[in-house]
Amino acid sequence: MDFRLSDDQRALREGMRELLAACFPRERHRAAVDAEEPGTGVDRALWRELGHAGLFALRLPEEAGGVGLGPAEAVLVFEEAGRAQLTGPLVGTHLAAGLVPGAAEGAAVVTALDRPGMVEHLAAADAVLLLDGPAPRVLETSGGRGPRRFAARSIRSVDPTTPLHLVQRLPAPQETEPVAGAGCSAGLRQVAMLLTAAQQLGSAARTLEMAVSYAKSRTQFGRPIGAFQAVQHLCAQMLVRTELARTSVYAASFLMTLRDISEAKLLADEAAVRNARDCLQLHGGMGFTWDGDVHPHLKRAWLRVEQWQQRAEAEEELAAALLVRPENCSMEIANHPNGAA
Repeated sequence: MDFRLSDDQRALREGMRELLAACFPRERHRAAVDAEEPGTGVDRALWRELGHAGLFALRLPEEAGGVGLGPAEAVLVFEEAGRAQLTGPLVGTHLAAGLVPGAAEGAAVVTALDRPGMVEHLAAADAVLLLDGPAPRVLETSGGRGPRRFAARSIRSVDPTTPLHLVQRLPAPQETEPVAGAGCSAGLRQVAMLLTAAQQLGSAARTLEMAVSYAKSRTQFGRPIGAFQAVQHLCAQMLVRTELARTSVYAASFLMTLRDISEAKLLADEAAVRNARDCLQLHGGMGFTWDGDVHPHLKRAWLRVEQWQQRAEAEEELAAALLVRPENCSMEIANHPNGAA
């Protein structure tokens, strides 16, 4: 079986990279990072441009006005979004395509949550997709009414481009609208986990590129720092983490099982956070300055780690899968260098 990307998939990835380079360049992202006051809104023109490009309707069937592609293609697109540090509730609006009017076209901004806790871009959202029960439901929040309707309070976000609110209680079913023909919430939660992992993968790949580029150009003792073995090992470890995460995320987009998606989320979270840290380390003192481009990747990675499925939940899911199939436990023990689980 050939798992290499097809020509159409490579063209889709390159097309999205070119689109984001044009409509969301580095200067635009830095303006949001450097703003004196954290932004609370979403760029509606950018959102419509993304909708016109098909980012939100990518998995929506053609007969419903979508592109008609699958999770594998969505992963490629969201990987590029993570690489470019694209801001906004991308996953929530993507999930809402076909469920909330205007979401597929980018005319509506939709955020989503599956439990009480932090929610992104609540004040800017036209609707909130709730995935806490067996079936999805929607709460209309246009006009900045989201924080009031949820009785949510604003909290300081580690990522200056992602405003957060703390929701302590979800609305009762009678306060929301059920979504007809949406399927089950569990399936949408798995898609959300997968696409969040894809964004983490894109961020990990980008910080790897930044580290290698800096190691080639920065000189010390009359030679590029990339010539030193310690720096080479650091970059090699970043590459290994990135490719392990890539393999896992791509495989999960085909298999679409909770176990495989949990594994992908774990590996992608680790790659994004540790690659950003190593990239900071490699940049030295300049890496820790506000003007550097590394710290936004680390802060966004920290935020995504807490979204949809936290580390402990993913580990519990993988452990439960091993207990269901004891032969997997035997294999893990046999492969462990000390013969222990």
